[in-house]
Amino acid sequence: MATQSNRKFYHKLWLSLLGWAVGLLLFFPVFWMFLTSFKTEVNAVSAVPQLFFQPTLENYITIQERANYFNFAMNSIVISVGSTLLVLLLGVPAAYAMAFFPTRRTKGTLLWMLSTKMLPSVGVLVPIYILFRNSSLLDTRIGLILIYTLINLPIAVWMIYTFFKDVPKEILEAGRMDGAKTRQELFHVLLPLALPGIASTALLCIILAWNEAFWSINLTTTNATPLTAFIASFSSPQGLFWAKLSAASSLAIAPILIFGWMSQRQLVRGLTFGAVK
Repeated sequence: MATQSNRKFYHKLWLSLLGWAVGLLLFFPVFWMFLTSFKTEVNAVSAVPQLFFQPTLENYITIQERANYFNFAMNSIVISVGSTLLVLLLGVPAAYAMAFFPTRRTKGTLLWMLSTKMLPSVGVLVPIYILFRNSSLLDTRIGLILIYTLINLPIAVWMIYTFFKDVPKEILEAGRMDGAKTRQELFHVLLPLALPGIASTALLCIILAWNEAFWSINLTTTNATPLTAFIASFSSPQGLFWAKLSAASSLAIAPILIFGWMSQRQLVRGLTFGAVK
């Protein structure tokens, strides 16, 4: 009995150590970027990595003098939240119809939606650019909200669809027997039950929209530029300024990193919704 208990103890210990090792390995690039943001450009490109140095706020001051960080941050917030709300507005009814009123083509439609994620973005850049130019959507928040919605909608529909499928149909049937209409069934019965899953979908869509760089760089210039394009602006023909680039990246990821840490319990809860029966 004692031997078995020791084995379980060491097994949990090794799993914990392995988890910490993987976590530290994944976190190290973020830590090093944050550290580099307080270095001078000379120290940042030093052949010998410097862990101990004289920190400076020069990079952050230069960044703020060059561009207003808060304008970029506000664009990222509006675009990320706006596209997520539009994704949910379109994705919830679509997932509801596919989960509870399936047809012979439902699975094919879901696979087709997911296959659109396999298309390289650069392959549709020219037609999208022309459409946006002709529609006066270039360098606008509405334009990025629309494109981010199209990007995240397939993933959102798939996730919400799986969450809806985990809801017992008997509950919906009981609501129908009590006279619930389709709208009442969706808003008063189904959505409260699937709320953790929908919340995790919304969190994931916000994170994906916040980190999207390809479309923001190619479809914006000044007015609607989010933080991802703000980072890219520190890459110039003269070369990469690693310290300033690290400072800009730290400022860009800080809000979404804090948001992710604060909402990680809700995200994990939603992603495991229905996993245990």
